[in-house]
Amino acid sequence: MIGTGQPCVELQAAPLVCAVVINWNRPDDTLLCLASLRRQEGIFNLEPIVIDNGSSDNSVERIRNAFPGIELLEAGRNVGFASGMNLGIRQALKRGADYALLLNNDTIADPAMLDQLLKQAASGVGLMAPAIFYADQPDRIWSVGGGFSSILLEATGNHGRHRLLPDRPVERGFLSGCALLIHREVFEKVGLFDERFFMYYEDLDFCLRAQRAGYCLWLVPKARLWHKVSLSSGGANSPAERYHMAFSSALYFRKYARGWRLFVVIPYRLMSALRWTVRLGVRGNWQSLSAYWRGLRDGLMEK
Repeated sequence: MIGTGQPCVELQAAPLVCAVVINWNRPDDTLLCLASLRRQEGIFNLEPIVIDNGSSDNSVERIRNAFPGIELLEAGRNVGFASGMNLGIRQALKRGADYALLLNNDTIADPAMLDQLLKQAASGVGLMAPAIFYADQPDRIWSVGGGFSSILLEATGNHGRHRLLPDRPVERGFLSGCALLIHREVFEKVGLFDERFFMYYEDLDFCLRAQRAGYCLWLVPKARLWHKVSLSSGGANSPAERYHMAFSSALYFRKYARGWRLFVVIPYRLMSALRWTVRLGVRGNWQSLSAYWRGLRDGLMEK
């Protein structure tokens, strides 16, 4: 099993990697992302799969015209990140892919990114991620993964506060779903994303399930990616972003908080809700504040 100390999976001379990218009314970003995948250098077969989440613009036509022959699956409606990714992952597994490369469409990959990730994969790691930088501040780190608190059931380490990159691959407790390279064996054992998460927390949920199944998560700092951040949800602290973040957080903690952890997690989450209420209220962002509390309510009631 990969990442569990048992013999590593033997790689083919040219492993098949299917890159899954979701588009929703942002063809310009998707085209730039796909162009960066076309520039990837290394010994592998890379096949992009685009999922269109019910775009109402000319996204499908533009993507097909720019990349003739690309596989583009139309979901018909906006099914969210987890469900959209699952459509692509199922297709990748059906194709016999050795790895699925999951990418936000508002990202641009360094030409050596996939090659660097696959070098780490050759050592037997199941889940890998690149160092992710802000697209508008190319030298500023957005995410290099983080730790995980088994008591609070939450990722530790904040995006954008890292100043230095590690000088070699390091194990993490959490990796952002913005960019993940995952061996097919992980999906076969752990399953796909939990589709109840429309947006946010689906990556933390998947990372936790993978770790509990014995897989390791590794950051590969020589693999690099640039991210435009929160475009799909309307920007940081927008009503849509606050709603989905609150909904998914409530669903996630309902899923995992059991026994004695309830006496820690419930006060912790109440304090978090209070902080966000004050933060949004002070800024006069009443629409986002209302959306935040609706998200908490809906997440707690979700079956």
